[in-house]
Amino acid sequence: MKRYIILFAITLFVPFLMQAQDFEDALRYSQFQVQGTARSGAMGNAFGALGGDFTSVSINPAGLGIYRSGEFVITPKSSFTKIESSYWGSNVEDTNHKFTLNNLSYVSSMSLAGRNEVGLISVNIGIGYNRLKEFNSNAYVVGNKIDGSYMDYFADNANADIWNDYYEELAWNTDMLLYDEDNDEYWHDIQDAGYGQNQRKSISKSGSIDEYSFAIGLNFNHKLYLGASWGIDYLYYRESSQIFEVDEQGNIPYFNEFRFNSYLRTSGYGNNFKFGAIFKPTHQIRLGVSIHTPTYYRLRDVFETSMYSYITYDDGSEKYNEYSPTNSYDYKLQTPMRTTFSGAFIIAKSGLISVDYELVSYGKAKLKNGGDGYSFYDENLDISKAYKTSGNLRIGGEYMILKGVSLRGGYEWHQSAYNSYSFGASQLNSESDLMVYSGGLGYRSGLFFADVAYRYSVIDNFDFPYSTPVSDIYPAPKMIRFNTVKHDVLFTIGYKF
Repeated sequence: MKRYIILFAITLFVPFLMQAQDFEDALRYSQFQVQGTARSGAMGNAFGALGGDFTSVSINPAGLGIYRSGEFVITPKSSFTKIESSYWGSNVEDTNHKFTLNNLSYVSSMSLAGRNEVGLISVNIGIGYNRLKEFNSNAYVVGNKIDGSYMDYFADNANADIWNDYYEELAWNTDMLLYDEDNDEYWHDIQDAGYGQNQRKSISKSGSIDEYSFAIGLNFNHKLYLGASWGIDYLYYRESSQIFEVDEQGNIPYFNEFRFNSYLRTSGYGNNFKFGAIFKPTHQIRLGVSIHTPTYYRLRDVFETSMYSYITYDDGSEKYNEYSPTNSYDYKLQTPMRTTFSGAFIIAKSGLISVDYELVSYGKAKLKNGGDGYSFYDENLDISKAYKTSGNLRIGGEYMILKGVSLRGGYEWHQSAYNSYSFGASQLNSESDLMVYSGGLGYRSGLFFADVAYRYSVIDNFDFPYSTPVSDIYPAPKMIRFNTVKHDVLFTIGYKF
């Protein structure tokens, strides 16, 4: 049982050490926060009952039926992400700055009503793009005079007859992993000297999930709005990481330093459908509901590792560089369904308040159809135990402060996907909820409009620098705390026709 719990922790918190598809792959590509126009972003993306904004197509496509005219919109975005790490008493930070395109959309409105405006009033067609998720970040971790080493994990695996071309083979070929014939066991110089080396770790992530939507919205009597959309999601994720250990104090015989690098790239396409309705019982009240089918992805992973070491022998020094084979693997992923319940209250012609509540059962994600015929039965069973049904709350408001000028604000709470307790252990990230605070301004003049929004996102989560060895002879690694803060500035320009 102990081994199983530790392996679970490895796959859950240290995905870059694993070349196989696991827990983190399923969650990484199932968990997202819809992003679109600046108006929606400023109002916490609470547009499930409001509509009239292309962001709503990725939330509740019935919102497309609210349009009374055609529209063209473009939304660039500037993002700045800062991650502060805490490890072995050292606090360091790293940053990432990125310019991206958050939204590009076109809506055509066709009026079908006569003078009485009864029955089917209009049919609206929309085509466009919304960004669902960004992975861009850099993190750096520092620990001085630590107790333990990444080499413990390699030695422990080797002693358990676990030998991998991407890990133990590299450590062996760089003369970091050693073998004692007398005791029939693997060991390493850092362990033999009692540790005390310095350790650094860097993680660089990039990529996004982008949704290209084709949608239709229907307006019945200005009371009932129905909508459907077909989403084609393009996924690209890249992660590079490095663990570096160095004997800066000169206390470890033979060993000077080593670096272990890993690289993962995932790319592919997925399809989904969304269906929704908005009902206006009164002019002031709007009620909405939508259902998103799972997104069915076809994905390919490309994975490789490398290792460098610098060792001083009795007769001189040697530097080694070793590279793993490049492994590519095709598989499928089915993300969970999503259901959103929405409500909005219109305050005369001067303002509004809107609320969305979204339910996602992350434990329903499924890995499928490995390229070699692998079924992922065990992985899917573990996913169902590791993750829970989470609720995501979005609240937004808007008030016209001057003619043509609106002030906006919003709040989002995205609940952690992790169960608090599973596999006989408490899960570190079960309370790692994402909070987003937002605000902005909008300007309307005739057929032209422009919006600006600022979004502040914050989350704390926990990780380990390397996998925990199963054997008790090795010290367990200390936990790393990451505090991630993201600043987004969105700017939308649009034209109605």
